Amino acid sequence: MAPQRFHEQFDQIQRSMPDVPLAMGPDDAAEFLYEKGVVLARAGAEARVVEDTVRAHFTATDGLIADQVRRAGPETGRTGVTRIRVGDPDHGDRTGDLAVGHALRALREAEGRAGRRLVSRNHVVSTTGNANACNPCEPLPALLTQTPNPRPVAGSHDPDTAVSVLVMDTGLVHDYRSYPLLDRVQGDPQLAETDADGVLQQYVGHGTFIAGLIAALAPNTDITVTNTLNDAGAILESDFGARLFEAVDEHGWPDVISLSAGTSNGSADGLLAVEAFMDALRDQSTLLVAAAGNNGSATSFWPAACAGLPGYENTVLSVGALRSDGEYGACFTNHGGWVKVYAPGEQLIGALAGFDAPVPYVYQHTTYDACRFGFTYACTCQYPRHTGVLTDTGTTGPGKPDQVMFEGFAQWSGTSFATPIVAGLVADRMTTHQEPDPRTAGSRLLADISEYAEVRGTPVPALRPASWQPVPVVGLATTA
Repeated sequence: MAPQRFHEQFDQIQRSMPDVPLAMGPDDAAEFLYEKGVVLARAGAEARVVEDTVRAHFTATDGLIADQVRRAGPETGRTGVTRIRVGDPDHGDRTGDLAVGHALRALREAEGRAGRRLVSRNHVVSTTGNANACNPCEPLPALLTQTPNPRPVAGSHDPDTAVSVLVMDTGLVHDYRSYPLLDRVQGDPQLAETDADGVLQQYVGHGTFIAGLIAALAPNTDITVTNTLNDAGAILESDFGARLFEAVDEHGWPDVISLSAGTSNGSADGLLAVEAFMDALRDQSTLLVAAAGNNGSATSFWPAACAGLPGYENTVLSVGALRSDGEYGACFTNHGGWVKVYAPGEQLIGALAGFDAPVPYVYQHTTYDACRFGFTYACTCQYPRHTGVLTDTGTTGPGKPDQVMFEGFAQWSGTSFATPIVAGLVADRMTTHQEPDPRTAGSRLLADISEYAEVRGTPVPALRPASWQPVPVVGLATTA
């Protein structure tokens, strides 16, 4: 039986949110996750319109219960949205929510007249993926004697001119300062690093790995890592918008935000609960560098896809991933006109966990027999081969899940990691060109690109750091 990665990750995320029943959507498809029995609306008058319209629709529709339609959250808040309960969240299964679907349909005509969206699912935002509700692969151990890839570049830190970079992610592992490159990094701790048996939990080290990539490419930076996404790398959209505000309230608006999380939502609009933050961002000088996601799709992935919306051209820089040789897009990378640049995102080597003492890790997912996106090179879907504890293989399964030990370094892949490479290049350009404005630095970095890669048959701008070393592709039968 082939691994069911999305369902495995659904179970992981559901366990991390035991009090929030989740469903897959839209309808009977499995493209994203969302909260069952609840929709989002802008607080105030629009919320009342949504509530009244949904209640009237439910009253006129057999099988729906109008009395269940009511507010389920506060009227005010920084996000400007409120949760409206439309059904019993404990009713039905994971493959969809009839009440939520009907609530969305009830507002179609009103949205058409208003010319904008009035209601939304409460999506799960995760570390760059939906069909991959996390990174496209789990990390592999790398020896501390190996050379990081990209290699740390020469340079010094000047506290008076250092570029501030805020990484909104999963926090920092407890021993990260044992790696000299990270000794100046600040931030929140990564909670629950290991289970009761001392085994490293899935997603642990994600924020630390990202910080290491930025520090390697931009020595003159002050890097702060938050644990905005601490629970299995995932958070509800309604909470995510609030946590973004909390991060900048606590740490201030930085020069650059590196964000390796998001979701698709089946819409040409962004995330309703992140709308207020994106409006506030536009009024700052901060540049948001955001991951394009790991679904192998052209479907918009938010908030990275805001880069393709009017008014955000210089505010958001969306990043896709190149495969290990840097010539083509990685099999998992999202793509399309809303992805503004691509950077190496396969088989990168950097800091993870286990610096003070080796820490074991048991693989959660089993590799595939073939690339799930239809590519023919030895991609992260297939190699290196391992068996994961979550995969339902039936009574004739492949045996015991594989276990490895981490001793500091890891090899990892994903648009999660192409993103900090671009964030680091923007920060380094600010220093080397004495460019005080991060958005100007980002725009000029893109304008100076003279190298291209190929993604789904289309030439795309590519940023390949000078200290990054390509890794030859194995087993390529035809052009990917």
